[in-house]
Amino acid sequence: MLKIEVQGASEGSMVIHLEGQVIEPWVGELARVSEPIVARGAALYLDLSAVSFVSREGIELLSRLGDRAQLMNCSSFVAEQLRAAAIAGVSAGGRADGREERR
Repeated sequence: MLKIEVQGASEGSMVIHLEGQVIEPWVGELARVSEPIVARGAALYLDLSAVSFVSREGIELLSRLGDRAQLMNCSSFVAEQLRAAAIAGVSAGGRADGREERR
């Protein structure tokens, strides 16, 4: 289960507090909530302090959000998952920073 709570932090920025596990089917719901926020140019902060696990799909979503969102308060376990994924190049385009690989 994943609880998603959206709060306005200040003008032009939003904070999404997450609680639980970022796994299917909630990855799609998180994308549905977060992608429109960054698409309209608002600063987005994802508070991961209450997240216990992030699946590969969740890591791919966080990578796609790239520099458009800032991750906050990761537990050491979640931070290690994200670091390992960045080293392995896990993302939709093959890069951990969310940019598409060009050949």
